[in-house]
Amino acid sequence: MNAVSDSTVNAMADKPWWRHPLLWMVIGGPAVVVIASFVTFWLAWRNPDALVSQDYYREGVEINKTFAKKHLPALTGRNHATTPAEDMPPVVRKAAP
Repeated sequence: MNAVSDSTVNAMADKPWWRHPLLWMVIGGPAVVVIASFVTFWLAWRNPDALVSQDYYREGVEINKTFAKKHLPALTGRNHATTPAEDMPPVVRKAAP
């Protein structure tokens, strides 16, 4: 004998297709993704990205130079602090004249 009775099957068959909640869960996921893709396309079309300048490489080099000048003490201190003691060269002290 089947676990589902005939009355349950008949009750489910009597309902129209749009009355089944599982159907809406199956249709709803892909529908939300399609709507979200259209919204994403609309946002990309409405707000285009700025164009890259012709001399982008030179500007990047200038930015790196100013960054290196500003942060040189911090980088030097950080590198010194993380270097193990056995990798440091021995300290050579000069004799006083």
